[in-house]
Amino acid sequence: MKIIASTFIACTLLGFAGIAFAKSPDCSVPAIVQARKLLSFHADGDDRIEIDKAVKELPSLKNPANEQQRFQVLEVWGYIYKARYRMRLIYAPMGGSCTLMGQEVLEYAKL
Repeated sequence: MKIIASTFIACTLLGFAGIAFAKSPDCSVPAIVQARKLLSFHADGDDRIEIDKAVKELPSLKNPANEQQRFQVLEVWGYIYKARYRMRLIYAPMGGSCTLMGQEVLEYAKL
């Protein structure tokens, strides 16, 4: 019984270690920086901008000019006072760098 309990605890701890060290999206740091710039531009420099640190990787897109290449799509949320904005940033990961290929900002609102 102790062997089963020890094995269970070891597997659980290893599972948590895998979650803690899960790889974040390749271009997540530049995406957060760019999201702040994009929302600042969109809101005409409002100083109440906050950017969420969580970056969600969405399904990749094919490069329309070369279907052999894929673009990485990252979603970042931002806030200005009570307004919420979803930003999607499209990157071409090239070696160790990220090249911004496109971006969109959409206010998350019920009309």
